[in-house]
Amino acid sequence: MTRRAKRPGPRRWPWLVAGVVLVALIIADQNGLLLVPKIDDLAAYDGIHAKVIRVIDGDTIEIDRPDALRDRPVTRIRLWGLDCPETAKPDRPAEPFAKEATELARSLAADQTVTLRLESHRTRGTFGRVLAHVQLPDGSSINEAILSAGLAVADERWPHSLLGRYAQLERAAKRQRLGIWSHQDDSPTSNN
Repeated sequence: MTRRAKRPGPRRWPWLVAGVVLVALIIADQNGLLLVPKIDDLAAYDGIHAKVIRVIDGDTIEIDRPDALRDRPVTRIRLWGLDCPETAKPDRPAEPFAKEATELARSLAADQTVTLRLESHRTRGTFGRVLAHVQLPDGSSINEAILSAGLAVADERWPHSLLGRYAQLERAAKRQRLGIWSHQDDSPTSNN
C-alpha cells in the first residue's frame, strides 16, 4: 500500500497578516493618524449660523463656511427633504417652475444669516452636499416655504425627522393646485 504524501493545507498566514493590518488601520483612523482627516459634519454645521452667499437653485444654496471635506472655500447645502424642478443645463432645458423655485429661494435666503439643522444619521447627500433643514432669521423654514408654495416635491430618498411634515405640506400645495401642482394632469418627475 502506497502512502500518499500529505498535501499542505491552505496557507493561513496571509489572512492573519491582512487582519492585523486592517486592525492597525482602524486604530490609526480612530486616533486621527491617517492622512485623510475625519470630518464631523454634525459638529461643524449643526446649529451654526451662516450667511447665504449664493442660491444655486430651489434646493441648493452656498454658505460662507469652508467645506473641509471637499476642500472648497464655501459649503454647498442641499435643502433636506425636498426636490425642486431642475434648472437649465447645457444638455437640457429647465423643468417647469425651476425658475420660480430658484427665485423664491433667492428672495428668502440670499444674503441672510440662516441656521442649519442636520440629522445625525446622514449629513451628506449623493453629490457631497451637506443635507440641512434651513431656518431663516425670522424662525421660519426655507424648506417648508418652498414646499408650501408648491415649488418642490417632498423627497423621501433620505428619511428624516420632518418627513411627515414635509409630505403634509406637499399634499396641501397639491390640494390648492400651487406651483408644480397647478396643472391637474402634470406630475413632477425630477430625480435629483
